[in-house]
Amino acid sequence: MIWESFGAAVLGLALSWMALRSLADRLPAGRAVYLTGTLGALFGAYLTHAALGPGHALATLIGAVSVGAVTLSLLIRPRGRRLNRSTAAQAQ
Repeated sequence: MIWESFGAAVLGLALSWMALRSLADRLPAGRAVYLTGTLGALFGAYLTHAALGPGHALATLIGAVSVGAVTLSLLIRPRGRRLNRSTAAQAQ
């Protein structure tokens, strides 16, 4: 479990680095991205390990990368600078 956690943290950092490298203009500060990617990957490893049990190291790391990518995707901002208001908010 220790090596799975370490591997998940490293994969989360690598995923965060790749996200910052390719989407730097649409993500918040790097510190938040690295923290989110690492914690998301650790949570994914924990969740997958709890669901599958010991002995599934590769599946645990795949689960870690999947949850880490999902949490990082929640940080992506829209491309345009101006946010559109909803129809209900404009009616008031």
